[in-house]
Amino acid sequence: MPTNPAPHIINRLLEIGLTEAAGMGAAPLSWVAINAWQQATGVRLLPWEARLLRKLSVEYLAESRRAEAETCPPPWRMVVTARERDVEERRLRALLG
Repeated sequence: MPTNPAPHIINRLLEIGLTEAAGMGAAPLSWVAINAWQQATGVRLLPWEARLLRKLSVEYLAESRRAEAETCPPPWRMVVTARERDVEERRLRALLG
């Protein structure tokens, strides 16, 4: 994973919550939840920070839904190159005969 240049943003997202409950599942953080957190903690987010927290929540939820598929690769995995695939296929053929 790459280094995080703004750990305070992730810390705030985790404190607020990655998502919130909605109907029959999860939903991205609402503006109401973000504003309530600001009121409760006394922390004033800059507009770009609030938008980023909301966007991170949306992306987290979207990725968690994609991850429900059995064939979904982990988000930290680089794209497999043709060379890597060929090497793995040769290893598999050597193992299986």
